[in-house]
This record gives sequence, C-alpha cells and structure tokens, in this order.
Amino acid sequence: MDDLMALCKRRGFIFQASDIYGGINGFWDYGPLGAQLKKNLREAWWQDMIMLPCWGRPGPNGDKVRCLPVETRIIQNPKVWEASGHVAGFNDPMQMCKFCKKLWRADQVWELLRQADWMTSLATAFLPGRNDQELGVSGAELRSWAKKRGPRVAPNLAVVRNPEVVLSFLAERVERGEALGLIDIIRLLASEQYNAHGPKTPCPNCGGELTDPKPFNLMFATIVGATGDWETDKAYLRPETAQGVFINAKNVWDTNRVKIPFGIGNTGTSFRNEVTPRNFTFRSREFEQAELEFFCHPSESQDWYAFWRDFRMEWWKSIGLASDNLQLREHEQDELSHYSCGTSDIEYRFPFTAPGFGELEGIAHRGDYDLRQHQKHSGVKLEYFDTDRGELLPNGSKKGERYLPHCIEPAAGLDRGALAILCEAYTKDESRPSPEIMKFHPRLAPIKAAVFPLVNKDGMPEVAERLYAELMQRFGRTGFIETDAKQSIGKRYARMDEAGCPFCFTVDGDTLKDQTVTVRDRDTGAQQRIAIDQAAGFLAEKIGG
Repeated sequence: MDDLMALCKRRGFIFQASDIYGGINGFWDYGPLGAQLKKNLREAWWQDMIMLPCWGRPGPNGDKVRCLPVETRIIQNPKVWEASGHVAGFNDPMQMCKFCKKLWRADQVWELLRQADWMTSLATAFLPGRNDQELGVSGAELRSWAKKRGPRVAPNLAVVRNPEVVLSFLAERVERGEALGLIDIIRLLASEQYNAHGPKTPCPNCGGELTDPKPFNLMFATIVGATGDWETDKAYLRPETAQGVFINAKNVWDTNRVKIPFGIGNTGTSFRNEVTPRNFTFRSREFEQAELEFFCHPSESQDWYAFWRDFRMEWWKSIGLASDNLQLREHEQDELSHYSCGTSDIEYRFPFTAPGFGELEGIAHRGDYDLRQHQKHSGVKLEYFDTDRGELLPNGSKKGERYLPHCIEPAAGLDRGALAILCEAYTKDESRPSPEIMKFHPRLAPIKAAVFPLVNKDGMPEVAERLYAELMQRFGRTGFIETDAKQSIGKRYARMDEAGCPFCFTVDGDTLKDQTVTVRDRDTGAQQRIAIDQAAGFLAEKIGG
C-alpha cells in the first residue's frame, strides 16, 4: 500500500489536503490524473445508471429500466435529518483517552491496538503460549520494557507508570494457572487498580486508560445565516445524498411523465465526522457518493432488489474489478437495519483489509421507511397514485391504487471506488525497466493515449503533432491525450505505464516512408504497426468513442 500511495503522489493522482500546511486528517485532494480518473468513474456510473440504465436491458417486469437525475444540496432543512433518524441515531460509540484526549471508535479500538507501534514493541516481552489464544509472559522482560522502551512509546500505560503494582496483579493470575490471551494481558497491563476497578482498555496512541463508550454524532454541524445562533440557525452538512432524493420524490413524479417502477439518482459530496479516518481515502470525512433510489410496488420489490444487486456486481466487474478481490456478501439477519428487508454489500479486498474485504457499495431494500418518515414529519402526503393498478372498471380502465412505494438503494462510494480501481490496477513487473504499471480499464484511464516522435527531429515532431491534434479533437473530452518529445522513448513509455495510459503511438523513420506508426500496448508491452490514418479508429475500438 505504501508503494501505491507514493506513486499516487508522484504521478498526481491523490495529495493530502492542505499538504503545505502539514495536511488535515481525513481529507484528500485529487491531482490531475486522480481528478480525471474519478470523473471517468462518475461518468461511467451516470451513463450506466441514469442515461442508459443497465445498458438498456429489461428489468424483472420485462420493461426497460428508467431512471432520472436530480442534484440536491449539501445543506437541507434540519428537520430532514430528524425525520431520517440521523440526528437521534447517527451515532458511533466512542471512547476517549483520559490522558492524551484522543477519541476512538469503540468497535475499532482492538484492531487499532494490534496496529499500534507500542503494541509491536511490547510483543518482545511475550513468549509462545500453548495455542493461539494463550500467550506466555516473561515478567522480567515486561519489567525491562516498562522501564526502558515503554516511557517512549506508551508513556501513559499503567504498567509503565506503576510497573511493580501492575505486574503483581499479572503475576497472581499467572500463578493461579489461568490461560491468558492477548486481550487479557493487555487489559491487565492497562489497569493500575485492577482489584478495585477491574481491567481497563488502553489507548492505541499513548496507552492511557480509555473512558467507557459514549455516543458521538457523526454529522458536521454548521450555522445558516448571520446571527450565529446555534439554537435557532443550526444546520448539518449532509451525511448521505439519499435523503435529498426522498424529499424530492413527489416533485419528480408529479412533474415528469414517468411511472413506477423507476429510479432517481444523484452524485455528490457527503460528510461524516469520522473519529479515526484511516487507510488512505477509504475512510474519509469528506467523500463523494453515487446513489440511486429505485421506487417500485411493494409486491415487486424483492425481484427488483435481486435485479439491482446482481447488476451492480456485474457493473464493477465490467470496469476492471474482475478478479477474486471482489465479492458479493448478503447481510445476516442480525446485521440488518431495523427497516431493511434485505441488504447486500459489494466488497473489495483492499491491501489494508486483506485477507478480509472492505465495503465498496451497499444495495439495500429500504422498504417504505424513508418516504413514510418524511410523510409523517412533514405532513405532506408522499403516496403514489398508480393508474395501472386496482380493480378493472366497467369502462375497461383500472380503478388505480394509492401506495407508498418501496425503495431499492444501490449506494456506491466514488472515492472508495476510485481507490479500489487504483489498488486493482497497481501492478509490478520486475522484467521491465520501470516495474510499476497502472493497468486501468481503458474506459476509466485518465490518459487515453500518448503520441511520441521517436526523436525530436527529421520531421517526426510535425507528424506526431498532427496525429496528436486529431486524437485530441476526437477523444479529448473523455481523457488526456499526451505528447512528449523529450527523453528516451523507453523513459516516456515508463512514464505512461505509471500513469496508466493504455496505448502509445510512436512516429519513427518508417512513418515518413510508409505512413504507419507503432502502437504499444501498456499491459503486455507488445508493439504492432498500423496505418497512421487508422490510429483514431483503433483507439475508438479499444476505449469506445
């Protein structure tokens, strides 16, 4: 992962936000290549979910799928978030260190402890146990660590502050022959008054005692207007784009000739005040989503849920995540939200989650929960009148049916999607002069092609410039077309490999004789010659357009 992050900065994919000021945790900026990569991902989602949903294939009802776009605001009336449950329920249990005052998500503390530098250092004092759950303990090694290395890496750990007392509690347990696992030992080492207060959980940062878990709301609050009154003018930055769709659903079906089933989709930035943002862009405080709310009759909702679940998995495979790093996982019953009729996650095996997986997209059957909540809190009827349903009348028409539609929600994270694409594309081939290659799917590649004169003389730059202008005119709206006459051709190829450019066209001496160019394939390094007037057609066939 470190190598990929270094390449992302070196080649202008992703930078730390506010980098020249030391950065700000949980926020990332995209450079030229990263911005175009993410734009291509966003555009692929928009085309395949909104403009030509599901590539034009029919849904489970036999008709073509129809979806419409909206664009909704980051700040909405605060009552929106009261109705959705975010004000009362969008909380994570948090624990604060009593010494360094850092906040930690309670469900992530032990995972973070296993990654903490002081835990790695402390491991030198452990001896092999009888099995994976039991560890041996060397009292002498622990005492030595607490006096020498401990003060530098975990100054507030109880065994560092008061080693004799803490180690005496540990010795009692060992003498009784108790089987001690890693968590048992660490909690003992974090407890200065074990007999009086029981075992404690240490801080991943400094080893200090953590408080009991308390709820922490993840929404960013702000003030609307000039008065600065937090009581009357408080608002929130949206934690998701979905609610903007639900509160506009009636507006959409009242103003468009569209019938249920249909979807309303949007992309946009959302904010969550993550306490421990980490793993590059995977868990950020500002992120972009691409969400579709697909409305259907309750009796058809399970069929549509299965349809969207399967299509979204197929879609991610179609843009380059086709390896065994991708999986579809149906949630167990105890994982479901109280309103959910079913949820599946499309998960990717990121380097920092391996051998496990991290969520890339969720497909949720939300029932009528959101519309019902907004109908209740706003007092506005959000039922849909379906003229194609109901009993048959004597005149041959249908009586109609009024109902709250059910909603199927495929919700993707574009930042996580871009990160998965980067991880999947990153390849090392030690047989090449420059071993790092970004094997992007051509549809997503930020640089679509490069045109190089073999040398910067003998009329080759002029021919290369004409071909560059032709390709730029035709493909420049979908990505960069590069041209460069400096350095050796090998170094120019290597630079394009690192940027993920799928094809390089080279103008050489033979071009001036027979009007052909060399086309080099990024993934294989193989080269072929084609007529220069066929270059645009060749590229169109490979990348579309």
